[in-house]
Amino acid sequence: MKEGPVPTPISRRTILTSVAAAGVLTAAGMSSAEASKPLTPRRPGAPVKLTIMGTTDLHGTVFNWDYFKNAEYDDKAKNDIGLAKVATLVEALRVQRGRDHTLMIDAGDTIQGTPLAYYFARIAPITDGHVHPMAAAMNHIGYDAAALGNHEFNYGIPLLRAFAAQLDFPLLGANAIDSATRLPAFAPYVIKTVKVKGEQPIRVGILGLTNPGIAIWDKANVQGKMTFPGLVEQAKIWVPRMRSAGVDVVIVAAHSGADTSSSYGDALPYPENAATLVAEQVPGIDAILVGHAHQEITEKRVTNLETRREVVLTEPLRWGMRLSLIDLSLLKVRGLWVVQSVKSSVLNSNTVPEDPEVVKLLTADHARVVTYVNTVIGSCTEAMSCATARYEDTAALDFINLVQAEAVRTALAGTAAAALPVLSIAAPFNRAAAIPAGPVSVRDVAGLYIFDNTLLGITFTGAEVKAYLEKSAEYFKHVTSTGPFTPEQLTNAATVVAPNGTPDYNYDVMGGLDAPLTYDIDVAQPVGSRIFNLAYAGKPIDPVAKFVVAINNYRQSGGGGFPDVTTAPVVHNAQQEIRQLIIDWVTSHKVIDPPAFAKIDWKLVSNGATVQINP
Repeated sequence: MKEGPVPTPISRRTILTSVAAAGVLTAAGMSSAEASKPLTPRRPGAPVKLTIMGTTDLHGTVFNWDYFKNAEYDDKAKNDIGLAKVATLVEALRVQRGRDHTLMIDAGDTIQGTPLAYYFARIAPITDGHVHPMAAAMNHIGYDAAALGNHEFNYGIPLLRAFAAQLDFPLLGANAIDSATRLPAFAPYVIKTVKVKGEQPIRVGILGLTNPGIAIWDKANVQGKMTFPGLVEQAKIWVPRMRSAGVDVVIVAAHSGADTSSSYGDALPYPENAATLVAEQVPGIDAILVGHAHQEITEKRVTNLETRREVVLTEPLRWGMRLSLIDLSLLKVRGLWVVQSVKSSVLNSNTVPEDPEVVKLLTADHARVVTYVNTVIGSCTEAMSCATARYEDTAALDFINLVQAEAVRTALAGTAAAALPVLSIAAPFNRAAAIPAGPVSVRDVAGLYIFDNTLLGITFTGAEVKAYLEKSAEYFKHVTSTGPFTPEQLTNAATVVAPNGTPDYNYDVMGGLDAPLTYDIDVAQPVGSRIFNLAYAGKPIDPVAKFVVAINNYRQSGGGGFPDVTTAPVVHNAQQEIRQLIIDWVTSHKVIDPPAFAKIDWKLVSNGATVQINP
């Protein structure tokens, strides 16, 4: 895809030959010679080898393409992305392991995350009849099952149902419960039959579990329609039923990370990342394909507290960067198939080219989206960048706050809240986002806001504004001098090497529409006591004064664990997507003029003196 959406001329047969010759499958414990030699017939009575291949958090990635940069995807870690790459690995595994002895599953978050996914949800929605590119790609690859992710619900249940209807395999969600019937709204599990020559078949049960956080993050789409109890609680119901149905192997696809953390604190009685707890507390599981956390887990072994048997967990990073392999060995014991061993590994998508058949299948869809995101909709008088937005006030985040605050102000006209001053919060979602000076395209604007959040307005007191900013200030490390510091020395930002840090999207800055909201963040002070000189319209903020705060649905529903937001009165919620509001603003106003709205509202200080930062 280096020159755009043009299929590569190389054939699949040539690709598979080169994959084997290059030893790509050696990551799965095979030499290049073993990977390329024909299958050896199994002797009667010998163990049967079974491989479960898995992806997760694909987030609308078909090709190795960055729509925001209009170029082939590239990162410092040299990862590649997309189902077209995954397809090559999958086909090579099927040729090498035996098509009848492999299954393919996914752990959720499939239809949101790229302009490709957005285009076929909002611009040309699949509810009008077009097959979703992710459905087309996954059907072509031949998935056997997929768990629901939380982002599956971002565009509403009708679009999710339309996507599910286009799939040749089931979407599973044992803990997505229909509010009316109290039964699973999607199939809880599926049983796949693996044929063994001269023997009874092996029955593989695949249980799908999704994330309880859906009840918070997509409250507007699911409230009164579905509930989302805990993974452990539902697995305890369904795993015994699967075993009673005669399955020989139980694989769980869980859209829930392995570290037992929760971004929503105690807002729900169920942890967000519960895969390890499922392995520990639910007997009868052989392996878990982990999702949601965007981490790479080659193999994690967890001992079940009741049976003392080990359960294998694996997570293949995100966006199709990796393919997880769960390798099982089964032996016939007293007429029953018994799992003798389980191990897991991951393959790297950057080792193979894109499958030309997937490229051919979806080039037209890709080209439509490339044309859409490169459409010029306005201009900008000065360049704006998010590169430094996480540690200094920038025009880019001021622009997001301007658009959000104006939209809420307009919506409040004629209501009881119309006279209240409007504030707005924004986070540095995308460090690479930049609006150039000169012509501005859809992709330039969309890069500022890479999530499909919707806009709400809530009311806060001045005291709640301060408490909110104190929570946000946890993003920074405790330092006692003015530096100079590098950003890494100053922030608790989450990275590949520090996955338990604070994600950039959980650091919010706040600004005012009608008058400036200004404050200092003193990083020499302890967490909870860092906000100083908090003022509105040049005067110290009144703790009992009322404000309307423009906020996104993820934050308002508890994402990030910010105080007071979930209980604050909601004065506006029209389900307007913030990214589209920004695009519409530029389309309508034609010109973005940063000097007209950009100002320094906040700064980092240490014991009152300005902190120096060297990027």
